[in-house]
Amino acid sequence: MTESIPVVELPASLSHALGSGHPWIYRDHVPKHFRAETGTWVRVQAGPVRAIALWDAESPLALRIFSRDRVPDERWVAERLRAALELRRTMGVADRASAYRLVAGEGDHLPGIFVDRYAAFAVVAADGAAVSAIVPWVVSALSGTGELAGVVEKRRRGEGERVLTAWGRPPPRDLIVEENGLRFRANLYEGQKTGLFLDQRDNRSFVEQRSGGRRVLNLFGYTGAFSVYAARGGATEVTTVDIAEGAIAAARDNFALNGFDPEAHEFLAADVFEFLRAAADRKERFDVVVCDPPSFARSRAHRDRALKAYTRLHAAALAVTSPSGLYAASSCTTQVSPEAFRGTLADGARKARVTLQLVHDAGHAPDHPVIAGHPEGRYLKFMVARALPAV
Repeated sequence: MTESIPVVELPASLSHALGSGHPWIYRDHVPKHFRAETGTWVRVQAGPVRAIALWDAESPLALRIFSRDRVPDERWVAERLRAALELRRTMGVADRASAYRLVAGEGDHLPGIFVDRYAAFAVVAADGAAVSAIVPWVVSALSGTGELAGVVEKRRRGEGERVLTAWGRPPPRDLIVEENGLRFRANLYEGQKTGLFLDQRDNRSFVEQRSGGRRVLNLFGYTGAFSVYAARGGATEVTTVDIAEGAIAAARDNFALNGFDPEAHEFLAADVFEFLRAAADRKERFDVVVCDPPSFARSRAHRDRALKAYTRLHAAALAVTSPSGLYAASSCTTQVSPEAFRGTLADGARKARVTLQLVHDAGHAPDHPVIAGHPEGRYLKFMVARALPAV
């Protein structure tokens, strides 16, 4: 390596984790005297481990490791993108969906960089100011694939986001994408996750296969993707609940888009906890309950609060799950591990006075790869259990 870059000496105790591929170094492990501008490449040393990382002067996540021996440049980023594309081809993702994650940050050795493809368009997002500096390299690599008509960049602006055309032509506001033979509207300019959570693709198929002849309840249903799959699976009735009226309207639209009569199903813009209390009072029961809430914790400091919230939610949802019915519980909270989430299921079942028989334990689809040495990379938990009387 010929580049002259700052060196950060880290505790030797980190060598095992970093040597196993963990890409994160928090600020409390960095010497207090170290100073550099955000976006500076630095060489980190922890015992025998050497690596190249990107420095963030403000974030609690101070360093993200990109490479073992080479300071990344535009060519290096292009190589990572080609490897990411090849993985999606190998896994057959593009054969089943026109919308999928093309670059999954740390999982594709591009920490903090996320690229989602929607038909002929790509959406690039950077997690933090430090990695924003390499977004132009990512856009350049995407423009050279020959597969895209345009690339947009999502930038944070206060509590919201703004979308800028970074290359090519801007995508239409009413963009239709396909997934496992179903169609969904995607708005790349507005709305959370553009209206479709790509990481739940395989989990939606799991629910579809178990919905035939059953009443299905989709909590935090957003634009109704789980609901549409359940309808195609032969559910007798699907109830979709989300607090946002706009999301519920979009869910009805997605039903119609796929040839299902929205009037044959129920769509409710309501607080989920209030809905569950009222449904339990009515002694209403559902054969399949899908519960996919937003993240309950944005930092490690909020982890305990998130665990309590999940337990409370499970107990309320299980109160409306039919005897021997299926409860499909999901969590996208990074700070809650699969083991901890499973613990909240057990606690929720105890409160609801049922026994949960776990039958399925999954994560995200294969276009969201995870480095083996980075357990935090598996942020999505999807666990399905049968609700039985307590014994």
